[in-house]
Amino acid sequence: MYAQMVKTDGTGIKSSEQMTPEERAFQERIDADSRIEPKEWMPAGYRKTLIRQISQHAHSEIVGQLPESNWVTRAPTLERKAILLAKVQDEAGHGLYLYCAAETLGISRDEMFEQLHSGRAKYSSIFNYPTLSWADIGTVGWLVDGAAIMNQVPLQRTSYGPYARAMVRICKEESFHQRQGFHIMMQMAKGTEAQRRMAQDALDRFWYPALMMFGPSDADSVHSAQSMAWKIKIDTNDGLRQKFVDQTVPQAEYLGLTVPDDKLAWNADKFGEGKGGYDFSEPDWDEFFAVISGDGPCNAERLGARVKAWEEGAWYREGLMANAAKQADRQPAQAAA
Repeated sequence: MYAQMVKTDGTGIKSSEQMTPEERAFQERIDADSRIEPKEWMPAGYRKTLIRQISQHAHSEIVGQLPESNWVTRAPTLERKAILLAKVQDEAGHGLYLYCAAETLGISRDEMFEQLHSGRAKYSSIFNYPTLSWADIGTVGWLVDGAAIMNQVPLQRTSYGPYARAMVRICKEESFHQRQGFHIMMQMAKGTEAQRRMAQDALDRFWYPALMMFGPSDADSVHSAQSMAWKIKIDTNDGLRQKFVDQTVPQAEYLGLTVPDDKLAWNADKFGEGKGGYDFSEPDWDEFFAVISGDGPCNAERLGARVKAWEEGAWYREGLMANAAKQADRQPAQAAA
């Protein structure tokens, strides 16, 4: 997912007896799979948790343009340039949908940007790794967008209406991004020996950061239970990670690439014994916590690029506001005429 370690404001899951009548009625609606809309009553903790999750998701879409945008001019063909440019544009649109969804909860876009630029708001750890080769762009589409789809498809059933509806279009577009990345990897894997080595190197470097996208182990994810009770979050971190590995390993085998995990093994026999999925190594969680806290390979570069873009775009935003004010002043005069 593009949101990791989202804190809830609750003090733990309340029993029915501990809830106020309003909270009890709200939870009954959640349990009945009803959608909550912006003007309806909701607990303060639910609202704050949603703001954190949706804004972190939006920030991730916007920052996620950066590792790919520097390859638009270096893509190997004109067609690849056009496809990558369209993908980067899609990610900007995803951020827009999500910022709009968050704004329905009472937070302004300027406030969300300030939280990002000051470092108070997080974005997905995966975007703090460099894209060193064209194969990295394929791997980002294949693994990163694949992991995003794994989590975001269930979020179409999340309890908050604007968030769930935003995910419908986002998931459709992400599926194209994943296919685009896998196609790049297919071409690399069928290419020269140097291209195959490049593809394997990209997989080696992005495999574990992709596994980290689902967040820490459930044992260390102290806020998941409340988010799942509110159906802000649909699946557990470990469950999604297992599903991702089970679906992705056969794809790597099809490409003729090797997943960089000596412990990777299918855990089931012909009689159906075992878990029916792959055993695999855990990511380096110390690395994950360091990167998500700002100490990754590209944290300073990514955040610096966003702040620079914001500051250099101030003149344009001021022009838009001045034009809007001018139009507002003209309306009374036109109405009187």
